[in-house]
Amino acid sequence: MNPTSPQPCPSTARRATPIQTAPKALILPTLALAILASSGCAAAVVGSAGAVGVAAVQERTVGEAVDDAATSADIKTRLLSERGYGEVDVEVEGGQVLLTGRVNTPEERVRAEDVAWSVTGTQSVANEVKIEPAGGFIANLGDEFITARVRAALVAASDVRSVNINVETYDGVVYLMGLVRTSRELEEAAEKASLVRGVNQVVSFMRVREARQTPQAAPVVQGTDTDSELLGGTDS
Repeated sequence: MNPTSPQPCPSTARRATPIQTAPKALILPTLALAILASSGCAAAVVGSAGAVGVAAVQERTVGEAVDDAATSADIKTRLLSERGYGEVDVEVEGGQVLLTGRVNTPEERVRAEDVAWSVTGTQSVANEVKIEPAGGFIANLGDEFITARVRAALVAASDVRSVNINVETYDGVVYLMGLVRTSRELEEAAEKASLVRGVNQVVSFMRVREARQTPQAAPVVQGTDTDSELLGGTDS
């Protein structure tokens, strides 16, 4: 499978760059997801509390998870306070914000990105929001099924720690975001997702977690003449 990069829509703000995409030859009917209109506010309320428990088994630290949840909740709350953003979803990982979904106009798309940048904690923004009409209930349900199948495939993969990976689907395009342990795990997760029925393309914003450094004690050399001299000793 030869990775290809998604074609970005015009934007006035900086964008995060997808690490890998895995397209599929099979093209299925257009699907969509519209969940924020009914669940966005609740997610904004409970997001930070839930993040603490999940972080215990993720590559993120508890502090990082709480910061990301707070950033995500703030962005969602600001978007939902304005009209036209009921089908925009927000995911945050390590300060990297991923916007997916759809809006009606180019101005609304740019505005969504501006809102994301206005929130403390945002370090980069990947704006994958599309400009098109609302998807409708049936289309939304189809994307939900794809997301569920992708998550199940990642859980079943013994060499992928699925708890570290967020999955979102719009129009049959699956977006993966999170911190993984190795480059091999990153590639394996994208490959597993691309093989799921109904997936047209996989866009990966996953990143490899940098190794955490353990402080090393200064070496101690014993039994040398220099040690004796530093301690004020004299040769006998």
